[in-house]
Amino acid sequence: MDKGLLESVLKLKPAERMRLINAIYSSLEQPDAAIDELWYDEAQKRLASHKAGRVKGIGAESVIGKRP
Repeated sequence: MDKGLLESVLKLKPAERMRLINAIYSSLEQPDAAIDELWYDEAQKRLASHKAGRVKGIGAESVIGKRP
């Protein structure tokens, strides 16, 4: 990584750095329609199994714990 670039970025105000982070992240995130379709199909299968009573849901408290 270019050390000068990093130094320049670190001199930016926090809001400017956040905008830069978002711009960089957006440039990396490339949606894949095939993967989205697979996830949609999987979600539909899981919902159908739940509605049919083939699987039982787990309460949020069991998964993430109780809040104080």
